[in-house]
Amino acid sequence: MLIRHRGAAPDIHPSAYVAPSAVLVGNVRIGAGARILHGAVLNAEDGVVVVGDDTVVMENALIRGRDGHAASIGSAVMVGPHAHVNGSTVEDEAFIATGAALFPGSIIGTGAEVRINAVVQVNTVVAAGAVVPIGWVAVGDPAAILPPERHDDIWAIQRELDFTGTVYGADSSVGMRELMRRQSAYYGAHRDDEVIDR
Repeated sequence: MLIRHRGAAPDIHPSAYVAPSAVLVGNVRIGAGARILHGAVLNAEDGVVVVGDDTVVMENALIRGRDGHAASIGSAVMVGPHAHVNGSTVEDEAFIATGAALFPGSIIGTGAEVRINAVVQVNTVVAAGAVVPIGWVAVGDPAAILPPERHDDIWAIQRELDFTGTVYGADSSVGMRELMRRQSAYYGAHRDDEVIDR
């Protein structure tokens, strides 16, 4: 399904394939030879999503771009099933495995691997060729790559990365009720979406 959002429509290279059950919303650009498989959702809120040549986005992956935090996926990248790529830059030939979560402002270097259920926190830079092991957390610039049981060490780095400001555009003192009121208003723009005939 192709959807015009905030006046922008998806742009798909003629040699790319987008499965009928995939959903592309707004300013989404799909490169030559790319494959977007069933159930994948690529949502350019008020920003952009770019998928490079010969990249494969597997079933039920979510790729989201927003103003200031485009989702930019390079060429020859694998984005695995149920992966969550939110406002991240993924350079060429990277491997994003099943269930991986990449947060806004993160950068995944050329040829890097983010393995099953691994997490890359906001504003974190994973070096070219680096590996984030299964279930581990990458945090900081340059990334410290830590097992999840080292939560205190992860938090010591993460609290300086401005998660609330990066993800919600708000000061960390703003409570959930106000954050969600703002998010509700922001996502209300989808009421004006328009499904585009293929």
